[in-house]
Amino acid sequence: MKYALVTGGSRGIGRAVCLRLAALGYPVIINYKSNSGAAAETKQAVEEAGGHAELLQFDLSSQEQIEQAIESWQEAHKEDHIAVLVNNAGIRRDNLMVFMQNDDWNSVIDTSLNGFFYITRRLLKYMMTNRWGRIVNMTSLSGIKGLPGQTNYSAAKAALIGATKALAQEVAARNITVNAVAPGFIATDMTKDLPEDELRKMIPAGRFGQPDEVAAIVGFLVSDEASYITGEVISVNGGLYT
Repeated sequence: MKYALVTGGSRGIGRAVCLRLAALGYPVIINYKSNSGAAAETKQAVEEAGGHAELLQFDLSSQEQIEQAIESWQEAHKEDHIAVLVNNAGIRRDNLMVFMQNDDWNSVIDTSLNGFFYITRRLLKYMMTNRWGRIVNMTSLSGIKGLPGQTNYSAAKAALIGATKALAQEVAARNITVNAVAPGFIATDMTKDLPEDELRKMIPAGRFGQPDEVAAIVGFLVSDEASYITGEVISVNGGLYT
């Protein structure tokens, strides 16, 4: 069977993506780092909707944990493979650069960029062997426009866009597409500390987006209808930045 793996799939956009992919018929692997309760809730939501879900815990910034988790999964699923990868996991450590500590920089880069590299490289050879795959990288408005106080996050997400465009060209001949989705302000735990009343005045649509609206784009990009779309970055930002 073709499985779909969603990193950071326990909450927010990741949870919505898991539900969307399950609705499309994919057995979903929900990756999480530490919040086992939220991951279990997402698994239950998928199953209550009629889908199949499995939990897979690993820290995306750790190559060793990724290798161990994927090897263990493959040992238990010898007839299956992961054909869809949604690189959704990411963290924020906002600060003005003049005050930013090394750990604030490194932790964001490790999760959003190095994690993409570790997990994608690990799964790519199986997609190439099977001559089919879908990779969707969750970047951000911050990676396109740049946002003050997010030099680390903007750098990681901008780099992810460059990686998307390069990798798409490397694997297109094997019927593997690689695209990016760039959300703006989406109502999730990651944005709950932001001044929504002030920020939505800047958004032409006049509101924050919903996780389901991002998940809908991911669902399209992994479908057969999007088989000729690769190397693209699709913004979901209510017209905030075009």
